[in-house]
Amino acid sequence: MAIRPLAGPQELDLFLRLAYSLDHELADDLATGRRLPEWMWVALDGDRLLGRIAWWTHAAGAGPQALDFFDLAPELSGEERADVGLRLLETATAAVVPAGTRRPEYGRFLPADWREVPETRAHLESLFAVLERSGARPLVERLRLEWRPGTPVPEPKGRLEFRPVRDREDLVSLMVPVLDGTLDAHGRADLASGLSAREVAERHYDGEFAPYSSPRAWWRVALLPETGEPVGFVVPARNNYHHTIAYIGVLPAHRGHGYIDDVLAEGTRILAAADVSRIRAATDLGNVPMAAAFARTGYDTFERAITYVWDAPGTPGS
Repeated sequence: MAIRPLAGPQELDLFLRLAYSLDHELADDLATGRRLPEWMWVALDGDRLLGRIAWWTHAAGAGPQALDFFDLAPELSGEERADVGLRLLETATAAVVPAGTRRPEYGRFLPADWREVPETRAHLESLFAVLERSGARPLVERLRLEWRPGTPVPEPKGRLEFRPVRDREDLVSLMVPVLDGTLDAHGRADLASGLSAREVAERHYDGEFAPYSSPRAWWRVALLPETGEPVGFVVPARNNYHHTIAYIGVLPAHRGHGYIDDVLAEGTRILAAADVSRIRAATDLGNVPMAAAFARTGYDTFERAITYVWDAPGTPGS
């Protein structure tokens, strides 16, 4: 078995011999520098593709941010999948991820019913078993949601007023208290790592929101009409691939009054008015209140996603 990176974009067809839902993004990712051929690895038996793995980053020139492709040939036996998968994962990781640094998290999109279909479940659990042998653990499973044109958008109730976000500090200062009692697994993990709420908010803003090319005029702060007191905020945006509700939150002092519906509806109205083809969003499976708010606003669950993390720089699995 040979394990190696792609020689260049001209070998993309080789990588595409296995299938995953993000395949259609690969060519553009390579053209824009969000992927590099040296981050895309294959395991080969002659010209037979046994497995593939690849990392992604948000912008050209940045280091690998996420491991988001990891596939093994479906005809492999369970023993072969375990062996090929671990050798591919560890060999590629050693070459792509700088020594002594924490591995980027692994994320995979899943069919909404993946646990109910025995063949799909067995296939995915064999991949997860390889990750766990390498020292990874599951962090969170998420619902992937979508709003489509033609879905009614709730009219404003008049309970809140909205203004644009003024600047970085305006939004970060609201993100900090929202982290108090958050049900978001990534936020909780960041806080548990020892970062302050301020550090978590700043890192989230600079790493995700700052690079968006969509208008910042879309971002909204929700206020009580009587006092002008902030209640929450919503960040409608476009990432590299979709229009999205990137972040939404209600401040702790105002939770329990159903304001999340008003804030989400405002973000949805802004993107719907821009005549987008769809709006994507996601929330943790365990964040039941947020999932319910998306459902009330007309978002359907079309997929799930799972994240695995390595807690510290690791050694090859055994």
